[in-house]
Amino acid sequence: MLRQFSNLVTERLLFITPETRLFDVISYFIYDVIKILILLSVIIFIVSVLRTFLPKEKIKAILAKRHPFWGHLLAGLFGVITPFCSCSAVPLFLGFIETGVPLGVTFTFLIASPMINEVALALLFSLFGLKVAGIYVVSGLVIAMLAGWVIGKFKAEGLLVELDGQKGCGCKKEAIELKWADRIRYGVKYTKKIVKKVWPYILIGVGLGAWIHGYVPADWLAQYAGADKWYAVPLATLIGIPLYSNAAGVIPLISALTEKGVAMGTALSLMMAVTALSLPEFMILKRVMKTKLIIIFASVVGLGIIFTGYLFNWVI
Repeated sequence: MLRQFSNLVTERLLFITPETRLFDVISYFIYDVIKILILLSVIIFIVSVLRTFLPKEKIKAILAKRHPFWGHLLAGLFGVITPFCSCSAVPLFLGFIETGVPLGVTFTFLIASPMINEVALALLFSLFGLKVAGIYVVSGLVIAMLAGWVIGKFKAEGLLVELDGQKGCGCKKEAIELKWADRIRYGVKYTKKIVKKVWPYILIGVGLGAWIHGYVPADWLAQYAGADKWYAVPLATLIGIPLYSNAAGVIPLISALTEKGVAMGTALSLMMAVTALSLPEFMILKRVMKTKLIIIFASVVGLGIIFTGYLFNWVI
């Protein structure tokens, strides 16, 4: 029905002739934007309501006194449902350390939060289906847990930068009221806030994807980024690091790339690098970590992303 609606709008309201490349591009754009926004709103609302049961202080308390395996697993799962914004990265990171959460467990959270947040999950599910979204969540958790465990083995607490007078970033705290009416109000408010923040990225990402869908030859990208190209995964990971975007902007682009023959693992390596290894994130982390620790962090996560990319190309 949605596809028919997008075709109808493209033909009847925009007066674009069917069975042309421009018609395919515009119809693809309208269809994907509406579908993504609907699914995104539903999933963010559900996750935001669940988050009201897990305020930050409770998360810290749970993580601080757990067996290493369960600590890393819970930290990764908390990362999926906890928002990660640039202004909250530093105080949240320091808060975990100060509460007694082991450094490795804290890094697991730090890696999982941007890589497999609710926005990424909603978009992957809407564009690729349950199988790919599920594999991505599992692989993202494994990367975060292993990377956190490895970093913890370095005993790198001495590589943290001590900061005085950390202040709040202005981000609103999670609602913790027990009444369901308050939880639902919070969910609606938070959903509006996130959708308002990410919709420009969605338009840009879907727009680029629609252009690739309509105008880039199907065999051209597959020739250079197919599953048989050994260099495609590490190259995609390196390309993703300097890019600045979030899941809302990059996942629609990944969808278009895979449609044109780019291997799934290669495309997801690009996405994971953009969301988990971006230069802006490194600049933020420079405030709390010495350069050596940032290099260790980037190297461990980068190797995990590359391994996962090859694994996806082999499995799918």
